[in-house]
Order: sequence, then C-alpha cells, then structure tokens
Amino acid sequence: MVPRTIRTAALVHIRDRRLLQTRSAGKGVFYMAGGKLDPGESAVQALHREVREELGVEVGAFAELGVFECEAYGHPPGTGLHMTCFTAELSGEPTPASEIAELRYFTGGEYEAMPESAPGSLLVFRHLHARDLIDW
Repeated sequence: MVPRTIRTAALVHIRDRRLLQTRSAGKGVFYMAGGKLDPGESAVQALHREVREELGVEVGAFAELGVFECEAYGHPPGTGLHMTCFTAELSGEPTPASEIAELRYFTGGEYEAMPESAPGSLLVFRHLHARDLIDW
C-alpha cells in the first residue's frame, strides 16, 4: 500500500506574538486555519478559499512562509501531511465561520500544553519561535 499524503494550505496569522489556531465544532484539537487542497487547486487558491470559509475574511497581500511535513494528526498511521503555510494580510477581523467553533491565539508553550496538539502546528510554532516572531 502506498502511503497517503494530505496536501493542505494554512494561514500563519500572528497577533501580539501569538499564533492563531482554530477548533472545528465537535473536535478538541486546534489547528491552523486552512485545509485540504481540492483536486486541481493550488495551495494559494486553497488558502484564499479556506480563509474565506473558516474565518469570514479575504486574504490580501500574502507570502509563503514554507512547507512543513510530518505525520497527519487524526489520520491512520503513516498518513503524511504536506502543509504549505502563508503569512497574509486579512480584510478584517477573523471570526469563526462554517465548521469553526472557536478561534484562539496561542504562545508555543500554551499550545504545546493543550491536551491535544497537532504535530504540524507545533512545527510552525517552533519555526516562528526560532525566528523570534512568537513567544513560547
């Protein structure tokens, strides 16, 4: 069986040296805003669509932060995650929309201390902290 890789696009939105994370209704874990690429969709197109759907705002100027790869949280063992992350200006204040039940801004330490945390998000928290962009 060929290992499966989930390709996603995610928003890196920092406020007061904390990273925005979202929690879907009925779930305990927080993830970065964003989601899976639809067939034929680029990471940039997915970013725009997912941010509009999940946060109710539009993406303005954006830049690719990087690609982060690890095992996908909440999927069968061996499922990979290929997450293209972007920083972006937003058209307004993010608010929970669609399946999103809650938004929170975390330091790295606050996120790591949660009962559940996603390995992909932790990679981004560490990357941002190493560049002195967020607090731990």
